[in-house]
Formats: sequence, structure tokens, C-alpha cells
Amino acid sequence: METFNSKDMAMKAQKKILSHMANKSVVHMFIDDTSSEILDELYRVSKEYTGNRTEAQKVIKDLIKVAVKVGVLFRHNRFNAEEMKLAQDFKKKLHQGAMTAISFYEVEFTFDQTVISEILTECRDILLKLVEKHLTPKSLGRINHVFNHYSDPELLASLYSAEGPFRPNLTKICTGLNKLVEEDKL
Repeated sequence: METFNSKDMAMKAQKKILSHMANKSVVHMFIDDTSSEILDELYRVSKEYTGNRTEAQKVIKDLIKVAVKVGVLFRHNRFNAEEMKLAQDFKKKLHQGAMTAISFYEVEFTFDQTVISEILTECRDILLKLVEKHLTPKSLGRINHVFNHYSDPELLASLYSAEGPFRPNLTKICTGLNKLVEEDKL
């Protein structure tokens, strides 16, 4: 006997539709202004660092698609108890990463690219475990793409260079992260 579940069908349709609409206007429906500003700065850093506008857009688009899909899964209560524990671990690790990034920005000569790179790698691994049963291999590849890009030690060293070209971007990113932490959104 074939089983049909309209809730499952609706969730799949939502994920599919949203994955095709990962552009700036849709982002504002799902992501607040502060997060959007952080994404804009991450895009600018990626574009300048790689020298490739298309690659920078792809990284941000992948990030948005993953965030929206995980949000849809969460809203539809698709995570079991074990996965909810992973979600909490991911949130804690992401918070730790934000606090570390802010600290390295605010306190001169404390930046250690290995520390941030390791935190991002751990975030990636937790997220992959969380969604492995829910998302396609293509979506899992997007997660790897985003985290591998932003955990690149050379990109991080360029971003945190005190005299580097990315200092204004880092200032805006850390200001946004601080705001998200203060509002308990991160």
C-alpha cells in the first residue's frame, strides 16, 4: 500500500521552491536585516578575496539555501530528539564562533586563524550530522562548500589583517554579530 502524507509533500515543495528563490528579496523574508547585512559583507569579502563574483555569489546562495532548508525542517518538527541535541550543539558552537570572531577583532594581536578554522570545521561536521537524513547529497555539498570556503586559513588571515583591505568589512561583520548575540539570536 502506498503511503501519502500531505505534510511531507508540502515540506518537500517548500524546500524545493525556496532553494530556487535564494535571492536578496527572498532573504529578507527569512533573514533579519542584521543577518542580511552580515551576508552582504561576507559576499564582499569573498568577491574581493577570490576575485570571482560568480563564486562569491554561489557561496552566499549556498549559505542562504542551507539556512532556509534547515529552518523549514526545524519549523516542521522533522528533527528527532537526538537531532535536536545536535541542533543545540550546533547553536552553541556557532555562538562560540561568533564570540571568538568578535574577540579576535576587538583585542589586537589575539587572532589565531587555526582556532576560527577549527570552530567552523566543527560547525560544519555537526550540521552535516544533523541534516544527513533530511537533505540531498547536493545540499550536503552546499554545506561543505560554504564552510570550507569560510574556514580557509588564508581568507581568515586576510580578513583579520589589521592593515588589510577587509578591515571595514570585518568591522561591519563583528558589529552585526555583536547585535545578534545581544538580541540572543545567535
